[in-house]
Amino acid sequence: MEAGFFDTYIWPGIVIFAQSLLMLVALLITVAYIIYADRKIWAAVHLRRGPNVVGPWGLLQSFADMLKFVFKEPIIPAASSKVVFLLAPLISVTMAFAAWAVIPVNENWVVADINVGILYVFAFSSLEVYGVIMGGWASNSKYPFLAALRSAAQMVSYEVSIGFVIVTVLLCVGSLNLTDIVLAQQVGIGTNLGMPNSFLDWHWLPLFPMFIIFFISTLAETNRPPFDLVEAESELVAGHMVEYSSTPYMLYMLAEYVSILLLSSLMVILFLGGWLPPVDIAVLNWVPGIIWFVGKVFMVFFMISMVKVFVPRYRYDQLMRLGWKVFLPISLFMVFATALVLLLTGTA
Repeated sequence: MEAGFFDTYIWPGIVIFAQSLLMLVALLITVAYIIYADRKIWAAVHLRRGPNVVGPWGLLQSFADMLKFVFKEPIIPAASSKVVFLLAPLISVTMAFAAWAVIPVNENWVVADINVGILYVFAFSSLEVYGVIMGGWASNSKYPFLAALRSAAQMVSYEVSIGFVIVTVLLCVGSLNLTDIVLAQQVGIGTNLGMPNSFLDWHWLPLFPMFIIFFISTLAETNRPPFDLVEAESELVAGHMVEYSSTPYMLYMLAEYVSILLLSSLMVILFLGGWLPPVDIAVLNWVPGIIWFVGKVFMVFFMISMVKVFVPRYRYDQLMRLGWKVFLPISLFMVFATALVLLLTGTA
């Protein structure tokens, strides 16, 4: 009886805890180095050197910054709602990390392979806006409060487009499971023409407008330039984070970069074949799937990082017009067009 209880309840719990811890540590290390990569990419375009002092080639700069934040004194405004003020960044970072539980980085490499994985990710990424609103409201200052309202409007506006993009992919796949979405991209335009499974079978080609909408909506959803109106330094100092310092501020920034990685991974899963090799032939398919997955995620992140360098910031009215008057009609049209094509071809 005791052995059965251990095998049924205790051991699976230990395995899930170990997998979650491994994912958490891997994410934290990855975030440290994508921040470093972000700064190096900007520096290269500006013809600067970027971080180059702490560690060889500046590789330990992110860890030095983390220690600086941790050992700084957290300053809490006297008039703020202190419990909510400190809870807000924790909520943001918890929601960002929790969404990673269902992201498959390779076949059968996932903490929780649930059948509604895409809904789980969408739900948790949507809940992050509460951390922003709470932080702005709890600061008890008009500037972070206004920035929090702008942030909420921006994130909700572009979640609508992301939702329709996901619906389009689900129509093609017929499953909410993220692993099934990747495996469905083994057959497509290329294989129908008699070629081996390749990047021509991935969803980016037949759903190219949705691929572009998802990429741009990712920038807006994660407050990246040219849509960084939430934290626009030249206008709002740091938006909803203006009263934050030390570790709480670091948690907000950590949540932002984890969300960027999350949506980059989601783009790779939905449109770029997940862990599948670019062409399924004898040298490329020897490479472990996780290498392809990580490489594709870094490629998407490089594109996100480059946008900051060469695209000027939008005005707020331009941002909202793009979301509601351009992306929403296009994504709605693509949902109906995709459903119609699937119906007429008999693949629905």
